[in-house]
Amino acid sequence: MMNYELIDELRLKNPLVHNITNIVVANDSANGLLAIGASPFMSSTIAEMEEVALIADVVVLNMGTLNDEQLTAMILAGKKANELGKPVVLDPVGAGATSYRKQAVEKLLSHVHPTLIRGNAGEIAAIEGSDWSAKGVDAGTGSGDVTKIAENLALKLNCFIAVSGATDTITDGRKSYLVKNGTPYFTKMTGAGCLHGCICGAFLAVDKERSLESVVTASVMYALAGELVAEQLTQVSVGSFRTYLLDQLSCLDSLLVQQKATVERSNKK
Repeated sequence: MMNYELIDELRLKNPLVHNITNIVVANDSANGLLAIGASPFMSSTIAEMEEVALIADVVVLNMGTLNDEQLTAMILAGKKANELGKPVVLDPVGAGATSYRKQAVEKLLSHVHPTLIRGNAGEIAAIEGSDWSAKGVDAGTGSGDVTKIAENLALKLNCFIAVSGATDTITDGRKSYLVKNGTPYFTKMTGAGCLHGCICGAFLAVDKERSLESVVTASVMYALAGELVAEQLTQVSVGSFRTYLLDQLSCLDSLLVQQKATVERSNKK
């Protein structure tokens, strides 16, 4: 059962979200977190990673513009968050694009246990080992069952998996949800998926149960915000979508999200 009241609770609790993210999306990710009521902390300075993990409520690791120093910072922050029992979100941007990124994901997962891995179908398939043709950091194409791939990976790594797409898939391997709110505009906005991961992290931070449903609630809120903005645009307006998305995120409440949510269970395991 969804707990849409987390939307209002998050605004009251103002969780501190530590982001080790990429230079392309840092500004949008920070502003998006502020819009939903969270506080962003943007740092990848190795010397302060363990100290930041002490004060943060969640750590979000984003591999978008990855380098060796940043990978070291991610491992330090992630391991400390694990030790402290705080949630860790991994966004494996471009996981299947290059051998460097594949090896980086493997190294990261050998040291850090994520609470949630959020990515597009190509990224999740690359980590799971399924045959998939990705185009850079885009989802690409494949013939596999996205839900099944996500479920297999969730069980293998004992974590939640969220796959962004026309329909978002969120699973713990045993139960899976399909979020059918959204808009194609998200594919026109650089960093749309990255912000999704940040928002999921903020919701995990305020959910005492660290439940799969908190990730679903986060995904519904975000997808619905985009959907509501797109409904108001009378022509293709990518720049306006980006701006109005922040506005919509800042005013959504639990009642409206609950009324307009389109979520289905994909299985009954």
